[in-house]
Amino acid sequence: MVAASRDDLSELYEEHHARSREHGEFIWVPERIPFFREALQPPGKRILDLGCRTGAFTRNFLEGNEVVGLDVDRVALDVAAGLGIEPVLSDIEAPLPFPDESFDAVIAGEVLEHVRFPLSVLREVERVLRPGGVLVGSVPNVYNLRSRIWFLAGRSPDPDPTHLHMFSPAHVAKLVSGFDDVEIRFFGGKFSRLHPRLLSWDIAFTGRRRPA
Repeated sequence: MVAASRDDLSELYEEHHARSREHGEFIWVPERIPFFREALQPPGKRILDLGCRTGAFTRNFLEGNEVVGLDVDRVALDVAAGLGIEPVLSDIEAPLPFPDESFDAVIAGEVLEHVRFPLSVLREVERVLRPGGVLVGSVPNVYNLRSRIWFLAGRSPDPDPTHLHMFSPAHVAKLVSGFDDVEIRFFGGKFSRLHPRLLSWDIAFTGRRRPA
């Protein structure tokens, strides 16, 4: 398989994001926001948001922090810049264009399912995080009950064409096992409290970079 250039990716995601915004900007699983906010306390941090898009989610963490938003979608980055997010145009799977240990926190919300090599992305996250720095992120819970029923019915359990991976809670735990103080939580879904693993839409996680 030939890897797409950054220009190709930019065009792909600009088109995909434009379609998704036809009915207005939205935040997938807004129940995640308090979990992210808690992980990013106290304020005064330099934060990198991977795949920030227009900043609709990122704006919840701007107050009291310096936020850099990285995305391959030029149009979305222009909107994010208008919110006070420092825009950086780059492919998430390329080496991150920042020096070692340059951020207090990295946000990876709904990103790792889009990349070919999630573990390589997290290694770059570790590189740019300061020792003790925070990683907080999330991925869709594609192993929930609805997705399993769709699969049994012969439908794709994940209809998003830009998703390259489907993560179970066990997969997420393995992926972030290189961090300390890992916490994994489940969010979204009207009945998620009855059985979080089976009925939640999203798996959120946080951890800290180990001391150098």
